[in-house]
Amino acid sequence: MKNKAPLILVDGSSYLYRAFHALPPLVTSSGHPTGAVKGVIAMMRRMMKDFPDSPIVVIFDAKGKTFRDDLYVEYKSHRPSMPDDLRLQIEPIHKIIEAMGLPMLIIDGVEADDVIGTLAVEAASQQRNVVISTGDKDMAQLVGPYVSLINTMTNTHMDRQGVVDKFGIPPELIIDYLALVGDKSDNIPGVPGVGEKTALAILQGIGGFADIYKDVKKIADLEFRGAKNIPDKMLEHKELADLSYKLATIKINVQLEQTLDDLVNVEPDNDKLLFWFKKLELKTWANELAINKEQLGTPTALIEPKEKNYQIIYSEDQLDSWLEKIKLAEYFSFDTETTSLDYMQAKIVGLSFSVAPYEAAYIPLAHDYLGAPEQLNREQVLQKIKPLLENPSAFKVGQNLKYDMNVLGNYGITLSGIKFDTMLESYTINSIGSRHDMDSLALKYLEETTIHFEDIVGKGAGQLTFNQVPIETAAPYAAEDADVTLRLHQAIFPVLKKQEGLLHVFNAIEVPLIPVLSRMERNGALVDAKLLNDQSQELGIRLEEIEEEAYQLAGEKFNLASPKQLGEVLFEKLNIPILKKTAKGAPSTKEEVLTELALDYPLPKILLEHRTLSKLKSTYADKLPKMISPVTGRIHTSYHQAVTATGRLSSSDPNLQNIPIRTAEGRRIRQAFIAPAGSQILAADYSQIELRIMAHLSGDKGLTDAFLQGLDVHQATAAEVFGVALDKVTTDQRRSAKAINFGLIYGMSAFGLGRQLHIGRHQAQEYIDKYFSRYPSVKEYMDNTRRAAAEKGFVETLFGRRLYLPEINSSNGMRRQAAERTAINAPMQGTAADIIKLAMIDVDFWLAAAGLRSKMIMQVHDELVLEVPESEVDMITDGLRNRMSAVADLSVPLLVDLGKGDNWDEAH
Repeated sequence: MKNKAPLILVDGSSYLYRAFHALPPLVTSSGHPTGAVKGVIAMMRRMMKDFPDSPIVVIFDAKGKTFRDDLYVEYKSHRPSMPDDLRLQIEPIHKIIEAMGLPMLIIDGVEADDVIGTLAVEAASQQRNVVISTGDKDMAQLVGPYVSLINTMTNTHMDRQGVVDKFGIPPELIIDYLALVGDKSDNIPGVPGVGEKTALAILQGIGGFADIYKDVKKIADLEFRGAKNIPDKMLEHKELADLSYKLATIKINVQLEQTLDDLVNVEPDNDKLLFWFKKLELKTWANELAINKEQLGTPTALIEPKEKNYQIIYSEDQLDSWLEKIKLAEYFSFDTETTSLDYMQAKIVGLSFSVAPYEAAYIPLAHDYLGAPEQLNREQVLQKIKPLLENPSAFKVGQNLKYDMNVLGNYGITLSGIKFDTMLESYTINSIGSRHDMDSLALKYLEETTIHFEDIVGKGAGQLTFNQVPIETAAPYAAEDADVTLRLHQAIFPVLKKQEGLLHVFNAIEVPLIPVLSRMERNGALVDAKLLNDQSQELGIRLEEIEEEAYQLAGEKFNLASPKQLGEVLFEKLNIPILKKTAKGAPSTKEEVLTELALDYPLPKILLEHRTLSKLKSTYADKLPKMISPVTGRIHTSYHQAVTATGRLSSSDPNLQNIPIRTAEGRRIRQAFIAPAGSQILAADYSQIELRIMAHLSGDKGLTDAFLQGLDVHQATAAEVFGVALDKVTTDQRRSAKAINFGLIYGMSAFGLGRQLHIGRHQAQEYIDKYFSRYPSVKEYMDNTRRAAAEKGFVETLFGRRLYLPEINSSNGMRRQAAERTAINAPMQGTAADIIKLAMIDVDFWLAAAGLRSKMIMQVHDELVLEVPESEVDMITDGLRNRMSAVADLSVPLLVDLGKGDNWDEAH
């Protein structure tokens, strides 16, 4: 008998891992992880909403081995153990699902797939529709007339035709496909030498295993590369193919105690749900269940749902009323709605303000707003608001205020009074604790999801701009940004205030840097488009030459950019040894692997050159001329304060941090960054700053003395390690000492050092031992730092910035060791980041206060780049060196190298 409401089978184990990795690492105030809980339960709630009349059964993998482990001891053996942060969330997830009234199955000896397969086949035999909710491609083998798949994370639905469209074969050949190609995620071996294209060609041309092994010679007649070699491989590896087939086949006859009739939804246990939602601080869901504050138990920890009061400003009177309200407030939040993410071209279409939680106003400023009864004049409104925005005593709150500052600059408004930025508040508290965009922060701190533009215009709305949406629809979206920003500040800043060191970093470094970066971005850099175009053509010619060289070495043509084809050529055809594998089990062709192989084999060396030049051409030589602003004739990058874990700035559009300096081609890119007529480029670079910070933090006498005496520290280290006089140090010895100096502050092992210096591991260990015997306080500092990091879970920079290390006590040795290496390096790299930021703030203030025309145009790693009129070169050179050297009080001098020239390369 047909049931109109389909049976929903949820692959809980599949979504468990996907939710864990998809959401930011959310934690409760006590540190208990909740990201996977939130993701999985949100999906269950969505399923219940989408299928209100359907029974929803949730199936998880059981602990321990399954029958597949008995078939093949290597099955899933390469998978790492479950992360501790995920393991802690298993019980809450199970308890909440049970409390939701959903049947949950965990059957020993089989996988969740097998239980799902058994239930799906049984239901289909009764002509009952089944929807399997999963992200696992293996489940495609179960699809049939009554069975389909749904992936709630990508919002895709797959029936029989969907399987054919996606895989190129029908559901009944999915097992055969998996058996041929294997499955790296499950360690199913497959048939060696048979890849995805080959498998599809065989299955589409001949059919399944039964047809293939009737006469494997038929494969040789198919039209694909290497077809003639496949029959022998199929025969040679017949046992492996049969084993793979068994491993890939989902069992459909698992003995279950429950029947389909038993698997029904029951009334939720709201008391238990409330207990878990409170315990895990899932405030919004707890509020849905709570009738009043008393029922919550701890009402102060939860946010009372409130009605939002969002107003649209249509008239001058309304605007004046709100401006008065803003002037009386201790601080206010604001946000701009614009036409573009490109701050140099963006036009303002509206402004939103908030002075109290759940209360905000939106001022539409586009001249052609759809559905607005009146049109306020943008320029007149901005001039009226300008005094408020430029008032340094009117404190502003924003989310990524640098963008708003840049856009307002297009209208001659210099934003002042920047007091709080929620993105930076979150980043300063914990740079890796979550993402720092508004959506992630609202989810973490407010237990809310924010409105997206596509939510108000609908998916597939094309290139609609904000002002093309009816004003009554658009305004709540815009006003919410200001409201949520205000409430985020009120939730996050009290946490920040409790940590004096972090508060100092926020107030003294991050917030003052906002206007400095804004000015640098708007200054932009002048580039020579013709020089770049010429280089692009030359690089194109060289790349073609390299490709021909690669083809000759490989004995065939192949796609140099394809890891799969590259792997086949290197490791199958040329039999070059496999040094490392990807997470999916394929031979790695990453740069570090090719670099090691290039020592012994010519093709990897050629490939490395191709990658380097190809990236230079596409990322810089081709792209930079297209990025020149039609407004200013310059390139304007975006600097990001809340991306890296250590506090360093990053940049994008273009990324200025990765332009090579050690190659002639990379230096030619830098040559394209030029000074305008009558000016020069001046570059100021902190010399060996991380080593100097190490000397300061460790207090090591030998290292400190070397810097105090102005010695070449690498030469001095070589003299100590190799036991020779300072003036007898050879070039090779200095090179080795430099590798040791920088290697150790990055936590390099003897194995890594040996590989870099092309020496044996034992010899490398001798170098390290000698280094530590000469610089014992460095060793002591490293050991103490590891211990302190393990106790506290974080390390700190000299200025109080915290760098958290979630894996520092991991039971996984590799992860723990990686965290220990980070613990040693992060205080140095983070302190260096703080120092360059403080230098930028100081230099910016000096240039403005002195009325100089020189301006900062770029910041890259430990280097500041300025555009300086020739009349100011001497003054800037002296002042810059003095100010950058004095920005931090270390036990050793901060040395600044300066250079000048007509372009960036000459100045470096």
